[in-house]
Amino acid sequence: MEKRTFLKTGLLVSVGAVMAPFIQACKSTVSAADKPAGNVLPAPQNRRAAAFTLPPLPYDTAALEPYVDKLTMEIHHGKHHQAYVNNLNDAVKGTVYADYELEDIVSRITAADSDKKIRNNAGGHWNHSFFWQIMSPGTSAAPEGKLAAALTSTYTSVDKFKEEFTNAAKGVFGSGWVWLCVAKDKTLFISTTPNQDNPLMLQIAGKTGTPVLGLDVWEHAYYLKHQNKRPDYISAFFNVVNWKEVGARYEKAIL
Repeated sequence: MEKRTFLKTGLLVSVGAVMAPFIQACKSTVSAADKPAGNVLPAPQNRRAAAFTLPPLPYDTAALEPYVDKLTMEIHHGKHHQAYVNNLNDAVKGTVYADYELEDIVSRITAADSDKKIRNNAGGHWNHSFFWQIMSPGTSAAPEGKLAAALTSTYTSVDKFKEEFTNAAKGVFGSGWVWLCVAKDKTLFISTTPNQDNPLMLQIAGKTGTPVLGLDVWEHAYYLKHQNKRPDYISAFFNVVNWKEVGARYEKAIL
């Protein structure tokens, strides 16, 4: 080997040895950025054997009047939610999510272009199934027990919580949801998500947690009755919140 070639080869080997740790560190950083820090995917639940179906309302479509009108409930549940169910069944065919339970899909979905139809419709199905459950006719006027104590501890009072929740709901640009959630450390927090995202989406949500209260602020949820007056809709919502159900979900989340 010529002296010049020998020296050139030795120099390249030396540079490679020095740079290798830096290259590996860069690779590790990119890999770690693929998932939100601290979020560990839960173990899959039992596999699903049947297609997704529209859950029935736990009350009559007119039961929430005058706060939520009958026609809005008929369209919101029977048309919009049904569409999410139909589209989700179609979207998961031939994918890894084909026989996943709904929450397993929601927790695993990513922001990839190929996942967008599944993301939107799985989120829409989960969000609305949850939404119908946390409303009820003839509800108590305010939260009680552990939930009331936690809201007071976190926000100084239940009324202050309602103010902050309302402001968050007003601040959602376009379509989306506002949530009251329990974090991993059992504390409460308010967050918003766009479109049909929710805080259970471990790969997507800016802040993840277990929702115990949620409000749909898409225009189809209120436009027939309130037109463009979202604040009126938010105010009306607090008259039909099923605080007993919200309290039960909170107590389960802090176990």
